[in-house]
Amino acid sequence: MKLLLDTCTFLWLAADAPELSDPARELFENPANETFLSSVSSWEIAVKNSLGALPLPEPPEIFVPQIRKQMGVESLALEEEATLYLTRLPKIHRDPFDRMLICQALCYGMALLTPDSHILQYPVRTAW
Repeated sequence: MKLLLDTCTFLWLAADAPELSDPARELFENPANETFLSSVSSWEIAVKNSLGALPLPEPPEIFVPQIRKQMGVESLALEEEATLYLTRLPKIHRDPFDRMLICQALCYGMALLTPDSHILQYPVRTAW
């Protein structure tokens, strides 16, 4: 299965946080699954860090790629196809980062690893 990490999921995995569910951890650790972090999440982390809302042990340009590589997570670029899919989404969730992750998951047949109840209202495969 191809898994797309929600931004909070990536951060919780990096911190080995208790908020991460056991099933989510098992899916992430299953070597049969391919796991991706979207450039959208990297962008969100950089924005929130620059606003002082997300302290990190290293600057985001060091932290994100370093942790992603340590965890064996691939980078997923934001492509035109996914951005244009946005027009097809119902306006349930206002968060632009989450909406783009939903578009990517739908376009590329991925399951979004997220606890976000707003995302669960979309016709996207999720796991948690």
